[in-house]
Amino acid sequence: MYGNNRFTYYLKHLTGYYFAEFFFREKSLPDFFSDVPEEKNYIADRVNYYNKMSQMFVVTDDMTCIADFKRPKKRKGHPTRSAYFLDLYHYLRYFPKHFKFTALFGDVTEIPEVPTIVKSRPIEGDNANSIVLNLNKVRHFLFVRDAKQFQDKKDLLVGRLAVFQPHRIRFWELYFGHPLCDLGQTNKHETTHPEWNVRWMSIQRQLDYKFILCLEGKDVATNLKWVMSSNSLAVMPPPRHETWFMEGRLIPDYHYVAIKPDYSDLEERLRYYMEHPDEAQQIIENAHQHVAQFLNRKRENFITAMTLKKYFEKTNQL
Repeated sequence: MYGNNRFTYYLKHLTGYYFAEFFFREKSLPDFFSDVPEEKNYIADRVNYYNKMSQMFVVTDDMTCIADFKRPKKRKGHPTRSAYFLDLYHYLRYFPKHFKFTALFGDVTEIPEVPTIVKSRPIEGDNANSIVLNLNKVRHFLFVRDAKQFQDKKDLLVGRLAVFQPHRIRFWELYFGHPLCDLGQTNKHETTHPEWNVRWMSIQRQLDYKFILCLEGKDVATNLKWVMSSNSLAVMPPPRHETWFMEGRLIPDYHYVAIKPDYSDLEERLRYYMEHPDEAQQIIENAHQHVAQFLNRKRENFITAMTLKKYFEKTNQL
């Protein structure tokens, strides 16, 4: 069974939140950066990718002070707000309490008017005001260990997604019931197309297929991370949004199987990689190399802290 351990995640982060005064305030910011990982150029590149601020920004009164940043109360329809908060607070606690910031939680698809910490941002355009951190990672950052090789999998595309955005509906209208596709929607309450309601399928079972559909939802495709860590091929149009996973740096037909935004070439692309397994295997290996960047926890923590440090420097607080 695949999935991040939510109990362990919340236990660790809530402990860090409620006992920060006892365990973390004595550790100064210089202490945090004293053990610098190697690959300085690589780290600087990642930091500048997530935080593209080049101009100084003047702190305003309506920004949030770290001292006033408290865990949000539970709200119906917002089950993940606490995860966003805990992931951000995990690093903010190392900075002085009087520092101020702006953050926007949820699936962010617009570029804020002021420099703002977000989980996701549009790839195109001037997105320098979108400071990307790895927020709600308990849901979005999931990787798998796939024991089955590509050549031993089914010659089919599998897709199990919530289907209510127009672009996903369009894909299902085109390919539900297609002989090369095993599609089903996970939003069971949807009655417009009851035939799309099929049996739930675990990640383990989806790994039996050579191709896995990774269509963006409100922002990014949530399943893209674990698919690219598997021995199956991610199939999708070029992404329009990105997160800490740096979807904007993914190369079509190098990291994933690219299809047209109108999906018209899907069958052609699937058959091509069925007939060219060596090329398929190369894409899988390239995807694994991209995923490997995020598996060094110590380095990821350091890059996150450095991204925040640059934010506070560009707001003239550090």
